[in-house]
Amino acid sequence: METHVALLPSAGMGHLMPFLRLASMLASRNCKVTLLTAQPAVSSAESNHLNSFFTAHPHIQRLDFHVLPIHPSNPHHDPFFLQFEAIIRSVHLLPPLLSSLSPPISALFLDIAAATCVDQLSDDPSLSISYYILSTTSARFFSLISHLPHLTLEDHSKYSNKKLQLPGLPPFSISNIPPPLFNPENLFTTQLISNSRAISKVKGIVSNTFRWFESETIEALNSGNTSITLPQFLPIGPFKPYEDDGKCCSLSWLDEQPTKSVVYVSFGSRTAMSKDQIKELGEGLLKTTQKFLWVLKSVKVDKVEETGLEELLGSSLLGRIKEKRQGMVVKEWVKQEDILAHPAIGGFFSHCGWNSVMEAAQRGMPMLAWTLNGDQRFNAEVVEKAGLGLWPKNWGWLGERLVKSEEIEEKIEDLMQDHKLRSMAQKVGEEAIQAWEIGGTSEKVLGQIIEMLTLKV
Repeated sequence: METHVALLPSAGMGHLMPFLRLASMLASRNCKVTLLTAQPAVSSAESNHLNSFFTAHPHIQRLDFHVLPIHPSNPHHDPFFLQFEAIIRSVHLLPPLLSSLSPPISALFLDIAAATCVDQLSDDPSLSISYYILSTTSARFFSLISHLPHLTLEDHSKYSNKKLQLPGLPPFSISNIPPPLFNPENLFTTQLISNSRAISKVKGIVSNTFRWFESETIEALNSGNTSITLPQFLPIGPFKPYEDDGKCCSLSWLDEQPTKSVVYVSFGSRTAMSKDQIKELGEGLLKTTQKFLWVLKSVKVDKVEETGLEELLGSSLLGRIKEKRQGMVVKEWVKQEDILAHPAIGGFFSHCGWNSVMEAAQRGMPMLAWTLNGDQRFNAEVVEKAGLGLWPKNWGWLGERLVKSEEIEEKIEDLMQDHKLRSMAQKVGEEAIQAWEIGGTSEKVLGQIIEMLTLKV
């Protein structure tokens, strides 16, 4: 019988992209794949990517999952977190959908942001399947969130210069823990704790990382020496890009630039900076001797992205950017993996979202980390330790302070001119390639997963 698996991403491009890549990877290994798509999508980027993906992959089945609407008591709640909540509250609608699939599915891959769905699904007699979680963050940050139900972090909030030691795991710097986790009432915190409680019920944690890149943490997670029982941690990164019919808007400009002369500047699909910080960033880029491609975002959800470049940057700054012909600023979604693969790109100025980190690692691209929120300090710690990039820790979390143009200028010059960093980043890229060679660590683990899925049929 054909091995059939279903995948359920949650919300946001940072969660959707690894699921699309995993779907493509499983389909290429002769699995029949059904992708459940929570509807309505939060952002236009998600809707457009899904349409493009299914056009390019007609062999992957699409099954829309219409979630119940949630009316937030607080209108300022993050719309992506509200969608996580909507998926979890709609979990009772999943069994009939999953049971209707033919041939029957052997496994469901759930987003870590909706892992608590396993609690209800595993008790449903109509389903006899295995459950896997796809972790959309670093092994380093996963090792913290897996222990959250057993921690009282608010007790540590005053000791930011100290380390937090959990049994069997490398110690954490308390200053790297996202501030919301110190507030047990915060929606981000309550969702993470709820989802982490379900981890023990799944067969494995699939992760977009590779053994060499996070060897200490991965070995610790799989050692059996942690204070809680964890399922097998399965690193199969860096996830391979998938084919689609989308086009990148910025490559024509890049084609005209010298090799490794351009710094690519992007802070992800969900980061919205203040106008003051955007202007300092723009001034810093202009002060450098480097060319730049800057993807600018002013709101969290692109469906309400109405502010023009001139309003965001000011006519003076935008005019100088155009006049100097030193850089290009775009506001639309770009195919980041194509940009990072372009020979003109010589460095990546990033928020250190995990997808961005793995895309840079895959290409040996030096990074400058500006950690803004969420798991990004943990991710930057991995980047710095592996030799992939620089991390100015004193820049703080987003909005904590205004990072001035002179600081930005200095660090971009360091990023683009540090030959030792470039050499170390190249080593990371070589290790990432080796992980996917025949007999490589990630290639072998994916083979293990396929074997487990086949045995279930």
